[in-house]
Amino acid sequence: MKIYLDLVIITNFFVDFILLYGTSKILKKYITLKRLLLGSFIGSLSVFLLFINLNTLELTILKIILSFLIIISTFGFKDIKKNITYFYILSIILGGTLYLLDITKITNKNQLFINNPYLFNFILLIIITPIIIFKYLKEHKYHKEIINNKYIIEININDNKYTLDAILDTGNRLTDPYKKRPIILIDKDIKYTKKRPIYVPYKALNTEGVIKCILPDKVVINNKEFKNCLIGLSTDKFSLNGVSCILPNTFKEDL
Repeated sequence: MKIYLDLVIITNFFVDFILLYGTSKILKKYITLKRLLLGSFIGSLSVFLLFINLNTLELTILKIILSFLIIISTFGFKDIKKNITYFYILSIILGGTLYLLDITKITNKNQLFINNPYLFNFILLIIITPIIIFKYLKEHKYHKEIINNKYIIEININDNKYTLDAILDTGNRLTDPYKKRPIILIDKDIKYTKKRPIYVPYKALNTEGVIKCILPDKVVINNKEFKNCLIGLSTDKFSLNGVSCILPNTFKEDL
């Protein structure tokens, strides 16, 4: 079997560069291009371990040492545990995804990654690797924003108390036109027989309508009490990871 050493080194360099760049984005650290290139160069040297007669344990130890050298040369010694943890996480995600693609057949005869020619594999890796990493970064950012804006809300109406999972939505600027009270949207059924509904008109993009609202006795979020607000009863279910309540943008300063 022929090994094209130049392509293997370039591939390792490129993959390590994407992994280090992705790690810096997750950790929100500014890393200069020079340090990214240095870490990637050190990582590309791992190809020469193929030509050293080592047992499994010795090879594993050398790879761990090399990964620490990659992280230290790129990020320095500060937060080294956190840096290497996310570097490994991204490496596992990338490696696992590439393995999945490798065993997924396009036709009955050919696989996505073929043994020959090597140039085809190289080009395919160059295209697929950044797509996988940037897709993960996008999902990571999205879920992190949801977690950071997630709350437990307690709504008291008459003698009933409702505890719901809520998310702060900066796009929710809905207020009633009468007293400018912010509106908390929920998609759960609640009992409000002793309360008189308040109908609030709204406009959203090309849609407009009227939403039924209830004045709660009190709303508690993070041990803070809110009274000057309304509960909007949404007829549509929210598709926000189990969240059943959307808080208005005006709550942002108080939470």
